[in-house]
Amino acid sequence: MSERDFSTRSSNVSLVHLTKKFRSLDGSGEVTAVDDVTLEIKAGELVTILGPSGCGKTTTLRMIAGFEYPTSGSILIGGKDVAMIPPNKRGLSMVFQSYALFPHLTIYENVAYGLRVQKLPAAEIRERTERALELMQLTPMAKRYPSQVSGGQQQRIALARAIVIEPSVLLFDEPLSNLDAKLREYMRDELRKLQKRLGITSLYVTHDQSEAMAISDRVVIMKDGRIQQVGTPREIYAFPHSKFVADFMGKANFIRVNVLGREGESARIDLEGTQFTVPRAGKAGPAVGQALLVVRPEALRLTNPSSNQPSVALRGRIDRFTYFGNIARYEVSTDNAPLLIESYNPEASSVFEEGAEVGIIIDFESARLLPAAEQGNS
Repeated sequence: MSERDFSTRSSNVSLVHLTKKFRSLDGSGEVTAVDDVTLEIKAGELVTILGPSGCGKTTTLRMIAGFEYPTSGSILIGGKDVAMIPPNKRGLSMVFQSYALFPHLTIYENVAYGLRVQKLPAAEIRERTERALELMQLTPMAKRYPSQVSGGQQQRIALARAIVIEPSVLLFDEPLSNLDAKLREYMRDELRKLQKRLGITSLYVTHDQSEAMAISDRVVIMKDGRIQQVGTPREIYAFPHSKFVADFMGKANFIRVNVLGREGESARIDLEGTQFTVPRAGKAGPAVGQALLVVRPEALRLTNPSSNQPSVALRGRIDRFTYFGNIARYEVSTDNAPLLIESYNPEASSVFEEGAEVGIIIDFESARLLPAAEQGNS
């Protein structure tokens, strides 16, 4: 097993009008968990499905793995429809949230288990297992049991067991959720480095938006069983298609404005009686009329309320101030909307206390427009 093996074995995955319905708990009808999902995952790509609990992300992953069969639609791996094929015939591996390690087997035996199930020759099992252990830096502890190693090392064991069978696609079901925050951040970076080095097609499920942004080539946002938006982390964060996406992928403020007109990407808006230009307004908002201006907390800046700067867009009062050292976070009430504002490296600028009256400057270069009808949605 070499790194080249994975890049040549990796397959693309196509979901075509994939739907899954379950019988409701009271037996009175059906509940649609996944609703007409169509998605293309390129060979060697890492795609993350992100969304709140109950959005359908895990059910989608389980259908790809073969643990659930779809009500309708197709699952193509390398061009072959595997929707009704048993899990062990799909050429996939899955890393579970619980790791699913065998406590009575050594680390070596856990990693070799899948190869032994395939009844491969003993020499091949030994060679591939030793290479997987070396790849995951587990060789010195091969004779230990899972209970004798750390959570991060257990995650490595689960990953080694998944890759040793040389799958065409690797599936991850929230594999880092049992780790503490610091180890989780370290392991997500290590996992991403390994995935890029191996070039193995990967589908990753999580509810953690920072995790999705850190490891993904592309992110799929789901809600109520349907895809809301697909794009790179930067596209999703900087150009959300809806209020739900903007609010779920990071923190966002929603300011009521009136769009006076558009010219190309630029829009002219009226905000509390003052006109401003939004240079890259995005395509989601209206050409004219009421809209929501989406502004991330880091794109807002506080200043003295008596300032006559033409860039001051709103005035408000600080309701809460939280100091994190590298960030000062302000919750500010205005006549338009409550705002969350984050000031990085606060010691290099003015720090405002709770109760202070402030002016608010908006970086309109970073702002986007959305339809006003989404104002009440979440």
